[in-house]
Amino acid sequence: MTVTAADDGSTEGSTGTGTGAVAHAAAGAADGSPAGWENPLHDARDRRLPRIAGPSGLVVFGVTGDLSRKKLMPAVYDLANRGMLPPGFSLVGFARRDWEDQDFAQVVHDAVREHSRTPFREEVWQQLSEGMRFIPGDFDDDTAFKTLRRTVDELDSARGTSGNYAFYLSVPPKFFPKVVRQLKKHGLADAPEGSWRRAVIEKPFGRDLRTARELNALVHDVFEPDQVFRIDHYLGKETVQNILALRFANQMYEPVWNRSYVDHVQITMAEDIGIGGRAGYYDGIGAARDVIQNHLLQLMALIAMEEPIAFDAESLLTEKLKILKSVRLPDDIGAHTVRGQYAAAWQGGEQVPGYLEEDGIDPDSGTDTYAAVRLEIDNRRWAGVPFYLRTGKRLGRRVTEIAVVFQRAPHSPFDATATEELGANAIVVRVQPDEGMTVRFGSKVPGTSMEIRDVTMDFAYGESFTESSPEAYERLILDVLLGDANLFPRHQEVEESWRILDPIEEYWAAHGRPARYPAGTWGPDEADEMLARDGRSWRRP
Repeated sequence: MTVTAADDGSTEGSTGTGTGAVAHAAAGAADGSPAGWENPLHDARDRRLPRIAGPSGLVVFGVTGDLSRKKLMPAVYDLANRGMLPPGFSLVGFARRDWEDQDFAQVVHDAVREHSRTPFREEVWQQLSEGMRFIPGDFDDDTAFKTLRRTVDELDSARGTSGNYAFYLSVPPKFFPKVVRQLKKHGLADAPEGSWRRAVIEKPFGRDLRTARELNALVHDVFEPDQVFRIDHYLGKETVQNILALRFANQMYEPVWNRSYVDHVQITMAEDIGIGGRAGYYDGIGAARDVIQNHLLQLMALIAMEEPIAFDAESLLTEKLKILKSVRLPDDIGAHTVRGQYAAAWQGGEQVPGYLEEDGIDPDSGTDTYAAVRLEIDNRRWAGVPFYLRTGKRLGRRVTEIAVVFQRAPHSPFDATATEELGANAIVVRVQPDEGMTVRFGSKVPGTSMEIRDVTMDFAYGESFTESSPEAYERLILDVLLGDANLFPRHQEVEESWRILDPIEEYWAAHGRPARYPAGTWGPDEADEMLARDGRSWRRP
């Protein structure tokens, strides 16, 4: 059999299946192949054959939702197309629809054709679709879960999944307990000897510390902690993982990555859209619970953490937890936090409604669509360095970035007029879009006078690498099937994050209403004033 490397990094055999038969064999015993067997054609130095999932299946609850259609189904196909899934991989959908298996397969087909990252190949689709099944029913329908149990057993025989299944809860948080209890009741959470069962849970994981602890207790009553994978899709992004490479694979940054050189850090996640059709979910949750509690605190932990002893789940958890436990809230929460709501205005050439005018939103709602907070980390490296976290909807543009802003030079031999256009040095990690990194520093302007202004050096993924970055859900689904928890927050991190946010939410609930800001701007004036009191200003991404 001839083995060739495809342009997208997948490995194809002459059989043409493209779903990982060759790559699966090359992965050896690590993924469930017979113990002691090695592929004689595989060279350990060949990095074209990355980690491949062993025999397994994925059950998706809430498979008819937007997340499943736009992200999960295309990610599964892209993994198959890149040779990352075993030939017998099975996909089971569970939802309240009167569908047959072929109806479900058609829905997945349409989603894949519209949203997949890699080109559509009929032979890959045919092999993947043979393992698709659909179970109609409600989450409290015992008959449906009995059918699911029977289907899983049948797929073990027909597709060779070896009893290995991940259960993906792509459902509203209020249904998490019900689904988990049903999995326990019908024996689906119990893996046969030598097999595994795992639960994948989408955020938000609770709405405060108390509910997060209750949910943790319930889930861990059914699944062991190492069987639970809490999805934070930001951690699946290449640029977020690159933070660790930037910091710990390069000598040039570590000497200045501390309070002696860093003035402050800004972490921004901005969206240029409103709540869309998410009113039922979003109202009462808000920007801080939706984004700061998980995404931004995780980014802060990665930027601030000490070097782990290894790149494994436990080592990463140890260092991230140290940071989260060291976070100190501002003494005056009112002066160093801001919440806002977008108001009607022109944005992108059209008149858009304000938050309170959106369909399904209570006109008296106090839910925040913008949140900014100042935090500090009480440890030797970061003492006295403020971390500013902000997020919002209907802002100037869609962007997520981390800016490490350095102190100004302690002495400048150039006169003031020669440096009036010189700002502070900064390293900016662009998470999305335009994934990459920018370094900002001062340089002399060509000419006879010594005039200095800011210039930048840019690294862009699209220009430096020929292979496109996989979508976050591709990486995360593959990691679930492999049992690799490196990029998944553990329950301790979730609870520490709520410990940080809860006092802020309690303060906001007792003090007034959110500030208003016109759609298309960069947030309320109060946010600018918050930084101005510290002698700083927000970056304009």
